[in-house]
Amino acid sequence: MLKEKVTDLLEEALSKNQSLFLIDFDIDENNNIKITIDGDTGVTLLDCMAISRAIEHNIDGEEYDFALEVASAGASSPLQFPRQYKKNIGRTLEIKQKEGGTLEGVLSEVTEENITISWSAREPKPVGKGKITVEKKEVIPFTNIKQSKVKINFN
Repeated sequence: MLKEKVTDLLEEALSKNQSLFLIDFDIDENNNIKITIDGDTGVTLLDCMAISRAIEHNIDGEEYDFALEVASAGASSPLQFPRQYKKNIGRTLEIKQKEGGTLEGVLSEVTEENITISWSAREPKPVGKGKITVEKKEVIPFTNIKQSKVKINFN
């Protein structure tokens, strides 16, 4: 079957570049193949072309009528795997939590179980009037992350 052949070719192609990893892979009923990859140091056009060629050149076009698209995870795509978080340390994330609420902060640490973000907040002074800036930090388990996106800053 086509799906098994593509899966084998995809795994082989990814094994040749250990910094790349699979985000999504789908084949619809019309044999439209869509592969989304990411990389520890990003994904280049040449990376996408190499994966595409490794698959396209090893499937008999006479046997299967198919279309192939290989793309990188977009900047606005939600983060899905701990490996993606690691490459975004130092960047600002917007995190929607499963238990409700949204947090925004700079990603400072990633472990197998959770992430740590930090941010500055203005809070009332403990004594007297006015506000002070307080540094906040929170550890968020992956199991409590509903969705997480990198905030893109154009400043």
